[in-house]
Formats: sequence, structure tokens, C-alpha cells
Amino acid sequence: MEAFLRTARAKGADRGSIARHRRASWAVGLREPAPILATYMARRPPAFVRNLAGPPISLDDLEILASAPSLAGKAIRDDRRLATRAVGTVAQGLDRRRFPWFAQDREPTVEERERAVLASAVLLASRRVETERRNVSKSAQEQTVREALRLHGLQETYPIAHVETLAEAPGPGKFCMESTLGTRKADVLVGLWDRRVLPIECKVSNSATNSIKRLNNDAAVKAETWRADFGKAQVVPAAVLSGVYKLRNLEDAQDRGLTLFWAHGLHELIAFIDATHASPRS
Repeated sequence: MEAFLRTARAKGADRGSIARHRRASWAVGLREPAPILATYMARRPPAFVRNLAGPPISLDDLEILASAPSLAGKAIRDDRRLATRAVGTVAQGLDRRRFPWFAQDREPTVEERERAVLASAVLLASRRVETERRNVSKSAQEQTVREALRLHGLQETYPIAHVETLAEAPGPGKFCMESTLGTRKADVLVGLWDRRVLPIECKVSNSATNSIKRLNNDAAVKAETWRADFGKAQVVPAAVLSGVYKLRNLEDAQDRGLTLFWAHGLHELIAFIDATHASPRS
């Protein structure tokens, strides 16, 4: 907005007849930003959120926003301009209520520093717990699938780094853990008795919103890629799910060729594998 106004003034827009003589019929009042925002009349339950200057960003995001090829310590020490861009990018999204002294260009008081450290530690701990929870849950789910296949008599083989043709995939009644099928990684790769291949993705979602990323933007995309690369009759892309998912997201994934199983009902996965044994394809 400021860039737009500067351009307009440079072209003389503020000296025109309308700008000089017409009064604004309505204008947004300028006041201090509210610390808390509340939504209403949105056809959903109201939400209350902290009004931060900008959302938290990852290290990868910071490198992109600061046009930095690297933010490693040596890179910053060797390039003062890089350090300046990085600091400027962080400053633009700084929470002025958590760090009030920054906007006032002064040193913080002892109390302000302690409060900022505590608030930052809470935010960082919360983010790390969320990430760890997803990673641990996914790893545990992969091991549950692994044990279910083992207990049912399927033979585990060493992971295959890169499966470029289906002849390189595990044979009938065999499986391996993480392998790259074509151009996409699968958490588990199973050789069905009818010689098709069953690539399985293990997905854990902590919220309905998160399920779009885990299921539709990842697993379903892989399913479409595998079916296009190896043929719809040769691969059966599947996902083992646990957590919270929206029904319409589940239906969308199925429509795109992904077969769904639930982690609490792996007997259905085993029954599906057995069915390919009972009815071998010619």
C-alpha cells in the first residue's frame, strides 16, 4: 500500500482536482491494532486468535523471503548484506507485543525480557511437540503395518532403493519398507499374490484441515502418479489412516484412485491381500 501511494504521489495524483476537493465518504479509522481478533457471521463457530504482526515462518521460508542461498553461520559471517536481509525479514513479522522495545528502539527491561523469553519458549515447545507427535505417530503406524504383514506370513525383504519397473518390486507374498516406486516414495511396498504391486502410505492427521495436506495433497497425488506411470491394472495405491479426516477429503482421495484402510482395522488390509491370493489373475 505504501509503495502504491508513493507511486501515485510521484505521478501527481494527490494534486488532482478530485484529491484536493472531494472528501472521503467513509474511511477506516486508524487505531492501535487489537491484541485479540474474533470472527463472526462466517457460517461457522466463532474463533478467537492473537493478532500477531506475522505468522511464524520456517528456516526454509526465511531463506526464500530473505533471498538467501543459505543461512548457515559461515554464510552470514561472510556476507553482511545477507545478515541485514535476514534480520530485516524477521523484523517485519516481529510480534510487537512480545517485543515492545523493538518498535521503541530501546533496550528491554528485565521483566520484558523474561516475559518475551517465556512466551517464545512456550510457542517453540508447542510447535516442536506438534511436529514430534506427527513423526512419532507416523513411525508407530508404519511399524504396526509391518508387524501385521509379518504376522500374516508375508516375507519382508530389504528395502529397494529405486523400483523403476514392476519386475524390480517385491514378488508375490513379499514386502519391503520405504522404497521409491518410480518417482515417488512409498512407506511400504507389497507384492500381491496376483502379481500387482500395493504401495502403501501411512498417514496420521491431527485435524480435519491437516488431513488435506496429508491425504489429498500427498497420498492421492502419489496414487495418480503411480497409476499413470505403471498402469491402473498393475498397481493398487493405498493409504493406512489414523486420526481426523473430513468425509469429503476421503471421498476425493478414493475418486483419484487411492484405496483406504484404517490403522485400527488392519484386518481389512490383510483380507484384501488374501483375496488376491484366492483369485489369481490370468
